[in-house]
Amino acid sequence: MKVLIVDMTHSGSTLALEFSKRENCEVLAWDIYHTLQEEDRSFLENNHIQLVNDSFYANSGHDNSELVVIAPVHCNLSIPPHMTHHQAVKYLLKNEIKVPVMEITGVKGKTSVTAMLKEIYRDKNPLLLSSRGVEVLFDGEETTLQKNISITPASIITAWRLAQELYKDITRQPDICIFESSLGGTGLADVGIITNIVEDYTIAQGTSSASKAKQQMFASKVIICDHDSYRKIYSLDPATREKTNTYSIRENEKNQVNVWAHNIHYQLHKTTFQVEVVDLKTTDGKLVNTSFTVSTFAPAQYHLENTLSAISASLAMGTPPKTIIRGLENFKGLPGRTSLLKMGETVVIEEINPGINVTAVKRSAHMIKSYDKPAIVLGGSYGVTCEEIDENSLVEFLDSLDEEIPLVLTGDLGYNLNKQINRGSIYQNNIDLAVGEAKNAGGKNILLIYRSNFSELGRR
Repeated sequence: MKVLIVDMTHSGSTLALEFSKRENCEVLAWDIYHTLQEEDRSFLENNHIQLVNDSFYANSGHDNSELVVIAPVHCNLSIPPHMTHHQAVKYLLKNEIKVPVMEITGVKGKTSVTAMLKEIYRDKNPLLLSSRGVEVLFDGEETTLQKNISITPASIITAWRLAQELYKDITRQPDICIFESSLGGTGLADVGIITNIVEDYTIAQGTSSASKAKQQMFASKVIICDHDSYRKIYSLDPATREKTNTYSIRENEKNQVNVWAHNIHYQLHKTTFQVEVVDLKTTDGKLVNTSFTVSTFAPAQYHLENTLSAISASLAMGTPPKTIIRGLENFKGLPGRTSLLKMGETVVIEEINPGINVTAVKRSAHMIKSYDKPAIVLGGSYGVTCEEIDENSLVEFLDSLDEEIPLVLTGDLGYNLNKQINRGSIYQNNIDLAVGEAKNAGGKNILLIYRSNFSELGRR
């Protein structure tokens, strides 16, 4: 077998190394974005991986019938590859992972849903991959195996290999794997989750979209998807209907979904709601019909939608409602990514996320308006994800905000916004000083929306 792994930037090196361990497998690697450092190039070559340049594919990649081309879904090649990076992960691991797998993709909410599932399956010794790192739990004790890892599909291999190393020294194995993945699913999952497509965006140099890439998740055994995304994007394919469960909190959709929430009482620390489940499809072919009450950290509508995603996925896995209720009762939010920070009489609601877009800002701002003496701190960095923020739309939204809500801008993003908006605002480069400015302006409930990796704020 002769394979060409395209794109070393997005964990292609991991795939190349895995294929190089296979018998009778010749591996070529194409650094299409020219990001490999000399040290990395030497490492690959020392592992018998041949590095090829752009002209190789142009001259021989098209007509070489013996060559299996493996490229990420966002890579725009002149001829479609034989496998995406996601599909290659399944090819490599399908005979190794013997426990149930849950995979999570979506534009927003992936890490939060993963964290909720972590609480629900805490007693199952889960192996987890998320943008917060690779973790394992044994008897409730958490061990971080690697921080600062990407959620490209090949990171699933990294997570599995790290766990294997750990398992050499312990007698217990994980009962479940929970993997967050960007731009789709591998097909390994018993339950695949698409949290939402709240803002679609183009990939592959404008020839494809995030929603199309995430359609790979439908290779999973059972699918969970928010009703709005499914109805608008995926329902036209009749092959998806028999394996998909949808959820919603909208009154007018209660008869169209499998999981619906109502009688909702939002609070900053704990929101309580009723869950109605109708004909939800499970991995073992059963249908679930039930009703129960949940109390958990979900201070706004979009947090609750993430919670319904986790509930639906757990039910599809055959998990009893009492286990789901107990797990979500223990969920307190994520540090930075929607969590509460007390500062005397002031509460800071932190929304720190590298992928914050205009929709996320609007949703968060809508939430804070319902609380006493709100204020907003907004800013962050550029270049933390492939998807940049639409500044023009954000400026338009900020100008529409009630002037009575203090607005403090911070970071590089805040600096540029401050020069463009017409409404009153304060600029403070330091994030902590910016929060202090919001407090001095009368804010009692301060919403901090910061576009960054949380790990980069560790020195706060």
